Amino acid sequence: MITYYKLIKKLKAIKKMGYVETHRAGNTGIGKTLEDLLGIEENNIPGPNAAMIELKSARKNVSSMLTLFTKSPLPPKANSVLLERFGYESSRGNKRKELHTTVNAVNYNQLKGKTGFKIYIQKDRVNLITAKNKIVGYWGKETLKNSFERKLPKLLYVKAETRGSGSNEEFWFNEAWLLSGFDFDNFTQLLKEGTILVDIRIGQYPDGRLHDHGTGFRVFPVKLDLCFRHRKKII
Repeated sequence: MITYYKLIKKLKAIKKMGYVETHRAGNTGIGKTLEDLLGIEENNIPGPNAAMIELKSARKNVSSMLTLFTKSPLPPKANSVLLERFGYESSRGNKRKELHTTVNAVNYNQLKGKTGFKIYIQKDRVNLITAKNKIVGYWGKETLKNSFERKLPKLLYVKAETRGSGSNEEFWFNEAWLLSGFDFDNFTQLLKEGTILVDIRIGQYPDGRLHDHGTGFRVFPVKLDLCFRHRKKII
């Protein structure tokens, strides 16, 4: 298995290569190409202190967001309350209710033309509140910290310039960061700015039971490094 320090040496060499053609067409092409160039088969590499590091790569010019982690709001029945109060009939015509919405801290979301809810931040909590200031769900500081660090304890994040598309897409891997540490104040500031958004995806099973498709905290790839307390530029 490649060592951390050998990996950094390889990344610097890859940067000098300039643009390289994708090894796979589509969204996953960037990750496949980078792993092939690095000569690694798995998505974990040993770090400087024998800790495991997650390797991620992203195009610099993409508009789609990536999920930092998923965590349903508290209390335990918060999703049921959200679905009951703000859910609407599924577009599939199966008479089931669903709630698919993106929430931010800047504006209240709109659900079928009606004002829904938004993010409101307190000292140690991130709340979901209605226009009448009623809390319909929340996440505590420690809950967010544990969810973040469990999913992204330490991350080697490689960014690439791109050109072309499909099977002709090319990548220039010219920037890399070693990222670690959850900073609640910084995290909530990014929420306040609308840099981090929350996607809520709730539905129902045929028997009426709630189906949680995952509540995701999401960010644009170019802003990912801002979510970490410790940021060290590698190349």
